[in-house]
Amino acid sequence: MRHRSFLVPVFFLLVFSVAARAAEGLEERLEPILDDAEELTPLHSVVVAHEGAIVAERGYRGHSPESSANIKSASKSIMSALVGIAIDKGVLEGTEQKIAELLPDDLPADPDPRLQEVTVGHLLSMQAGLGRTSGPNYGRWVASDNWVRAALAMPFDDEPGGAMLYSTGSTHLLSAILTRLTGRSTLALAREWLGPQEGFSIAAWDRDPQGIYFGGNQMSMSPRSLLAFGELYRNGGVSRDGEQLVPARWIEASWQRRTASRFTGDGYGYGWFMRRIAGEDVYYGWGYGGQMLYVVPGQGLTVVMTSDTNSPAGRSGHRDDLHALLGRIMEAVEGEDR
Repeated sequence: MRHRSFLVPVFFLLVFSVAARAAEGLEERLEPILDDAEELTPLHSVVVAHEGAIVAERGYRGHSPESSANIKSASKSIMSALVGIAIDKGVLEGTEQKIAELLPDDLPADPDPRLQEVTVGHLLSMQAGLGRTSGPNYGRWVASDNWVRAALAMPFDDEPGGAMLYSTGSTHLLSAILTRLTGRSTLALAREWLGPQEGFSIAAWDRDPQGIYFGGNQMSMSPRSLLAFGELYRNGGVSRDGEQLVPARWIEASWQRRTASRFTGDGYGYGWFMRRIAGEDVYYGWGYGGQMLYVVPGQGLTVVMTSDTNSPAGRSGHRDDLHALLGRIMEAVEGEDR
């Protein structure tokens, strides 16, 4: 018996030693990739986690993975998580619930009849049909006295459930809905519902003139905190200490392609984009300027990248550079898994 009890700890020591050497090897392969990434001038930070452990991270031009960054529209993925939890808790009936009944006091005086057909799901997948509050309309929208009413008063550019019309007004309406139904701020809900995930923390978050937290924009958190959120999704909604925070079925629904971006052709679900990179399915949140949260379930990989918020990543080509950087990281991980 003493012989067998001796072999058990030796076995686990060997497994740990092999895993440690493998992680060290991956870190060595990632090092030159992150060195090269410094050439991407807008890039501020990169954090890479493989199978739950951070294996490489880097800050550029005075920035750090531990410092707060404005993650911009990458926060739409967090808003989606809050909606999914709210449905699971019975705060919302489901994605088919009509928003007109949830925001009756904010409807226009003479509303377009199609407002009665817009659902929670339409807001999540950017298929409300309402005119966009992003892009050229963004400045006028955030300068209004009431962002919720201004978003609901936008003329329809398509039918509810039609083409994807990317609009931050849609996710802000979700923030307003959660605030009205719970009587609590979305920041308080995020801290209660997602806070148990070790490492998750929201440092700051802007509010509209009525005090509603800005659903889907102007959220500050460290790259490591955003990574913790991504890890929650990679693990099926289960926190690092084993608590089911986000329903697994909600993650599956969020990662189901429901429409596609007219700008990139990438699929879009509930607050998440999706595309194939390096032969794998990749789900990602994307914020203006190049604030990226990538989850690659097939490789056990979660990657965060933050960038300068003062220039558009799409038109400048920086977004494509970040996708390419992820591809190089994935190739390094693929080499590790062989």
